[in-house]
Amino acid sequence: MIYRCKAPLRIGLAGGGTDVSPYCDEFGGAILNATLSLYAYASIALTDKPGIIIESIDQQQCQTFDWTNHLPINGELDLLKAVFNRVQKDYPFTVKGLHLTTFVDAPAGSGLGTSSTLVVAILGAFVEMLNIPFGDYDLAHYAYEIERIDLQLAGGRQDQYAATFGGFNYMEFYENDKVIVNPLRIRKEYLNELENNLVLYFTATTRASAAIITEQQKNVKEKNSKSIDAMHQLKEQAKMMKEALLVGKLHQIGEILDYGFQQKKQMAANISNNSIDAIYHAAQQAGATGGKISGAGGGGFMIFYCPNNTRFNVIKTLNTFGGKINPFQFTKEGVRSWTIS
Repeated sequence: MIYRCKAPLRIGLAGGGTDVSPYCDEFGGAILNATLSLYAYASIALTDKPGIIIESIDQQQCQTFDWTNHLPINGELDLLKAVFNRVQKDYPFTVKGLHLTTFVDAPAGSGLGTSSTLVVAILGAFVEMLNIPFGDYDLAHYAYEIERIDLQLAGGRQDQYAATFGGFNYMEFYENDKVIVNPLRIRKEYLNELENNLVLYFTATTRASAAIITEQQKNVKEKNSKSIDAMHQLKEQAKMMKEALLVGKLHQIGEILDYGFQQKKQMAANISNNSIDAIYHAAQQAGATGGKISGAGGGGFMIFYCPNNTRFNVIKTLNTFGGKINPFQFTKEGVRSWTIS
């Protein structure tokens, strides 16, 4: 038997960073994000060969173990092993042989929520295999616990919920891990125009988001007013973006993105740098009305809003920086799993 799952990556459009503790615990956070036609994939094959094989195709890593209830967390394929360990702990199972294989359509550290989405996809395959009675909130929170508690990886909450629910969502985050996902009913013509005008650009660099997020958390704990006020403004930006999308004020999208990007740079050092600023300025000169760095910042993907057919001139300009334009479509569905006999 083979149990498969795929979960969509996401772009954050507004409110990024307000889903991170302790800010959301104290003040409440709000984020607007959307899932893309880029995915994390996971497959679990039950085999007659004794033992466990853990394999990441995109990272070109593979490890083999004798059958065990706990795989070593040692910096190699830890996301894959942590999901196995947690599921084994809470829903024990024994099979003769198991081969877990994963693949992600974007590089790790690229700002599209790859790590969290991969955890959701792997967990979804185990849920399919063991018929665990999880609802969407259960699955997303379980994935969050594996990444943030079991592995102690710094980060927020939006990625697990985006990958699980899919589509456009306005998410609210509160203390005691309370999350409310509000799906947005956006008119098709608005989505078509947004998809047409957004350019997704990979800077050809990746970064470890943990250091940036850790500094952001430190700024909140130490009551850094500049950083906290920026997060307040980003939370308001999420409301602004929601209204613009729902009522069709698409001409405001670029300005809202730009406003959020300028605020985000106040949250922590290294969210932007000279290279990112140069790319951003060049895109604006070419016709983009605004944009942002995706995820925690420091590298990875950027998005730009390019109205009135300026996307072609913006793309031409971005191609001079050595990165890559990444075509995409918005997706409605979140995590999906199935079985092959």
